[in-house]
Amino acid sequence: MKRSHLVQFTMIVFFSLGSVGVVGGSFFLRRAFSSSSQNQAITDTSRYREIRDQLWQNQDAIKHFPTEIPKDAQDLRIAYSPGVSQASIFFQARLKQSPEQIQKLLTQYRKLAKHQYRGGDSNDHASFPNGVPTTFFYTSDAGGESFPPGYEILVLNAQDKGTPGFKWNHGNSYGVAIDSSSAEIVYWAEEW
Repeated sequence: MKRSHLVQFTMIVFFSLGSVGVVGGSFFLRRAFSSSSQNQAITDTSRYREIRDQLWQNQDAIKHFPTEIPKDAQDLRIAYSPGVSQASIFFQARLKQSPEQIQKLLTQYRKLAKHQYRGGDSNDHASFPNGVPTTFFYTSDAGGESFPPGYEILVLNAQDKGTPGFKWNHGNSYGVAIDSSSAEIVYWAEEW
């Protein structure tokens, strides 16, 4: 009789440990999966060069970004996301410079722009006739997704990599958004 109690006790212990292992293991797997699938944007401005030179893969899309942050730049903000699963990959650098420098950049980029918009966001711009997706205002102070009407969004390039019948399902675009009244420029690149 003692032997059967010992066998039962051993079975209960093994089943209990197995249950704890399954529950604990699923908890840790779920936690690891959920933290890796969250799209956490990097906003640490000290990582600008690392993002520009090492993390961003398509160097042609960011060749218009400053190699180094200009010495006269103020209020630098960046937002970078490597994208996870179906999320967009984006990189933005927002800064203020002298009104004269911003005016010079506006003139320069207007000449290069293939598309121009006033305010709005990627969804707005893509919905115009012959419109293209652009970006959202990831570096906004208010956390909004649209650029205010004071911003001129200048698309330097946009490539549709979608399939017939599903235009712009995949693609990329890059350019600048400039607000002359606040002497501010946002360099952006986005892939989806």
